[in-house]
Amino acid sequence: MKNNVNAFLKVMDVTDNTTGGGSASSIAGAMAAGLVGMVARLSMGKKDLEPTGYYEEIAVRAEALCRELFAGGSRDSEAFAVINRAFGLPRGTDEEKAARSQAIKNGMLLCAEVPLENAALCGQVLALCDRLEKSYNTNASSDLECARHLAGAGLKGCAANVRVNLPHLKDAARVRDIEIGIETVLNKFL
Repeated sequence: MKNNVNAFLKVMDVTDNTTGGGSASSIAGAMAAGLVGMVARLSMGKKDLEPTGYYEEIAVRAEALCRELFAGGSRDSEAFAVINRAFGLPRGTDEEKAARSQAIKNGMLLCAEVPLENAALCGQVLALCDRLEKSYNTNASSDLECARHLAGAGLKGCAANVRVNLPHLKDAARVRDIEIGIETVLNKFL
């Protein structure tokens, strides 16, 4: 939890350049999931709405997504740290150069895969918004609308972070797999 809070605080720190849009996007998705859970809970037991179990299922999933996306912000920040450490590795010998090169490749792959995973989670939050929109406590309509906006922004931001890292990957097959993955998520949820 402490790492997740640190990632959030770094996003808010304009002087910090180690945590950026990928973490912010994941945290936006986490906030969206929190709002979805709240709207679901506010809908429980209301007259003329779905049974409580319908909303309980949504709330439980939203809570899990909130935790996963909050942790995803920290994971995105950690992926960037892997790259920073890799670029700082020595390169005096052939062995050091090879180790540095491999560490950079691994880090770049991580910097594309983590936001892809977070994008899919943001999409799942949007899917919960869709489920709730069919029947919910309309006193919380602005909260559900905010959740949709935050989840959509999180998904788009994660997608941008995937795309910005793809040109740095050398494995063309893996690049194509990741491109297909992000396009699939975008097409499914937006």
